[in-house]
Amino acid sequence: MSEHRLVIGLNAVLAALEGPSPCVLCVERSVGWALPFGAFDPGAHRTFEIGLRQFVELQADVPLGYVEQLYTFGDMGREAPRAVMRDTEPSDRVVSVGYLGLAPECVPPAIDRAQWVDWYTYFPWEDWRDGAPSILTDDILPKLDVWADSEDRRARLRASFALEGVPWEEERVLDRYELLYEAGLVPEEARDRGETARATDESLGRPMLSDHRRILATAIGRLRGKLRYRPILFQMMPEHFTLTDLQLAVEAILGFRLHKQNFRRSLESAGLVEKTDIVAASTGGRPAALYRASALALEKHSLGMTLPRMRQ
Repeated sequence: MSEHRLVIGLNAVLAALEGPSPCVLCVERSVGWALPFGAFDPGAHRTFEIGLRQFVELQADVPLGYVEQLYTFGDMGREAPRAVMRDTEPSDRVVSVGYLGLAPECVPPAIDRAQWVDWYTYFPWEDWRDGAPSILTDDILPKLDVWADSEDRRARLRASFALEGVPWEEERVLDRYELLYEAGLVPEEARDRGETARATDESLGRPMLSDHRRILATAIGRLRGKLRYRPILFQMMPEHFTLTDLQLAVEAILGFRLHKQNFRRSLESAGLVEKTDIVAASTGGRPAALYRASALALEKHSLGMTLPRMRQ
């Protein structure tokens, strides 16, 4: 009989927008930065979501609104080094259930060790709003070109990083991170092999505890993909906003610029926003009209947005 005990961990990716920055709530632990997490207690938690909300409240004291289950991470060894949880043993097999939560603002955490962090701090190669990131063209791609010494690796490199005519797919955040991990370019790979000298290297983004950067990559990819088939973005917007505010929010999440006129036409044709009688306070130019999400946009099965990418 196996002596391993199964432990269910709950991880929260809580995302919000702060100006042009898409942020994620992080907690500083003694061994590094992490997402809010903890072990599910079947005696104390009636549901996974109740347990998750409790961990976010205890570790960051930030209200948790919209939440959806993201993915179950159960690969053996994925928790190395261990995300230390109360009442767990080194022999325990940890299966993590990830959740994606969205907030309309970055409410300041009431606990000092928690803070909102721009998610491009963890994935700097994902932000194309000002063109191809220099870290990608100058550092990552030359190293991956050396690593891709077989046709299989070359094919994966082309598909993930949009080489040789393949279009950039913004949803493939996890594919790109895992390829970088396999190539030995991110500090988590060195750390998991016990190479402590590179374990805190932040040249390719800030590392995270256990496999939390992998969970965060999954959440970003999910959110980016969902914009096209669900108007989920309105869960991250204030009640009233300008169309410019809305476009900048979409661009922040996607990591690329949108064609302004085509984006606005798509919003109007889909009926996702409605104009109010309120105007934004003038900052010297013409006052901008404020909009709100339409009743259609707030329906559970409403369609998402058309995202006309601007040519770079």
